[in-house]
Formats: sequence, C-alpha cells, structure tokens
Amino acid sequence: MTRDQSGDVIVVGGGVIGLTTAIVLARSGRRVRVWAREPAERATSAVAGALWWPYRIRPESLVGDWALESLAVYRELAERPEETGVRLVEGVHGETRLDGLGAWAAGIDGLRAATDAEYPGTGLWGRLPLIDMSTHLPWLREQLLRAGGRAEERAVTDLAEPAAEAPVVVNCTGLGARELAGDPLVHPVRGQLVVVENPGITTWLTSVDHSSKASTYILPQPGGLILGGTAEEDDWSLTPDPRTAAAIVARCAAVRPEIAGARVLQHRVGLRPARDTVRLEREVLPGGGTVVHNYGHGGAGVTVAWGCARRGGAGGGAPRGPPPPGPGGRP
Repeated sequence: MTRDQSGDVIVVGGGVIGLTTAIVLARSGRRVRVWAREPAERATSAVAGALWWPYRIRPESLVGDWALESLAVYRELAERPEETGVRLVEGVHGETRLDGLGAWAAGIDGLRAATDAEYPGTGLWGRLPLIDMSTHLPWLREQLLRAGGRAEERAVTDLAEPAAEAPVVVNCTGLGARELAGDPLVHPVRGQLVVVENPGITTWLTSVDHSSKASTYILPQPGGLILGGTAEEDDWSLTPDPRTAAAIVARCAAVRPEIAGARVLQHRVGLRPARDTVRLEREVLPGGGTVVHNYGHGGAGVTVAWGCARRGGAGGGAPRGPPPPGPGGRP
C-alpha cells in the first residue's frame, strides 16, 4: 500500500492504535472508515495510565524506533495539553538504570540518574509525556473526522466482512485478533488500577518488581491520581478485586504516605493485548484484498502508536510470515 494508490480502507478497532492508524491513512489521502464495536471511551485504551515508556512490548530492536517516533509527536501535542490531553511531566522510574535500557534511551533528551532527593535508590529521572486518555481519545476521533475519515460502531466477527467492502483492511483489534486473525499468541495481561483524589502530587513514579506480578506506579492525571498496578498473565477478569486494590494503595502509600488517606474515586481493570512480538505485517487474502495486522502492543500501545501507525499505513512493512500455530479463540 503506497500513498499514490487510491481506494477505501477499513480500520477494525477503535482504540489508540486503530484511531492513530486511521488518522495517518486519512491524512495520506485514503478514504478511511473505522469499525469498532464500542466507542473509544470504552476501549482498553481508555483504562491506560498512559505514561510514555516502552513497557511489556517486543521486539526491542524495532520498538525503540516506533517509540521515539511517537515521542516526537507527543512532544508537539504537549504544547496544547487542554486540547490533546498530552502533558510533559517529571518523574522517576525506580529500579532502572541507563545501562539496562536499549539504544532507544539515548534518544530521550534529559534522561538521567535520579538524585537521592528524587528517589531513595537506583532510578532514572525524566520529563516524559503523560497522556489523559479521557481527553486524548476524543481528540483522536476529532482528528480523524477532520481528515475526512469516519468512525462507525460495528462489530466484526470475521475479517472477510470489512474485506468485502474495502480493498485494504487494517486489523487493530488488540485481544480481538485472537479470534479474528486466528492468533493464539495474543493473550491478556490484566492490569488493575485505583484512582484516588490527588493529595497534591505533581510528579509520576514507577517501580516494577520483575520477580512478581506487582508493580508500583503513581500517575497524576487531571481526573485524579492513578495508582497501580498489576500484570497478571492470561487473566481475563474485568472485575476489580478488593484485596488487590488495597495492596495497590498500600504499596503506593509506602512511597508517598499522603496517599494513605486519599479518597478512592474509581477502580479500573484493563486487559493489555500482549504477544511475544508485535504483529505488524500485511497479508494478501485469497480474494485479492489486503489485511495489514497491527496488534499485540502489550502495555505500550500509547507509547508506539504513531510509529506503528505510520508503518501500518505504509503497508505493514513486511509480508506475512508463517501463520500463527493452532486455532484461535479465547481459552
């Protein structure tokens, strides 16, 4: 798929990956429709804490470029935070060292070791995009409409459905690709969050315990202070667990004691669409149409959205390799 070709494109999936990809395609002159079973505000993307950082996503050899390309876009959008929902906020990644990161880290201006005053231990200080998804997702939809695209609420049970109406289909369905693309490699990593009234915290903090399913992160968003979190492999439950919520608050309060008395506003659960590697490739259908797959971004969909969208909008980058083994479908 090249920019000088004309024709319709249907993007299946209305989260941050789908909307961003649709915008890139619409701005290139394609006639684009987004088919999504529910509004973006109810997609997994809406639950995200949305701090820019390549988290739980592979392959690292490609992720770095996708992430840095997206970072450049978010830095521009941060000039209009009320409109776009993107702000540049200071914070610390605990238990993280520069020499433990990939080459992409050199592309982040100002990333440095945290001082003792900033974090009591090894950590990296940075000023990074923190994105309010309640503002950003509607902004993305508006950008799509301004570029001439359309967003339609329509459930898809087979990729043959959009392929019957458009010569090019872009599959941005996240976990839905397990069934739609027959790909058992994509699976959920459950994340639970607690939103509390912000007692005055203005910086973000993350600390990941790689030996367990637990992590600690504190993200100041306009609608409240987001506390996290969990990373539970192959857990499909969308019901918040009270014990897990209490443990999240306790971990965060151990770092910032003022959180202990903060009033709880909301409990959230999201299922990250994880995969051993992101699937970003094109597939030629038997009838002659083309599907471009763009899914499996794990916990970094926001982080790589623009980089992946630009490659997906150019045809997916690589032809399809061997098909995923085994049948699709939720276990």
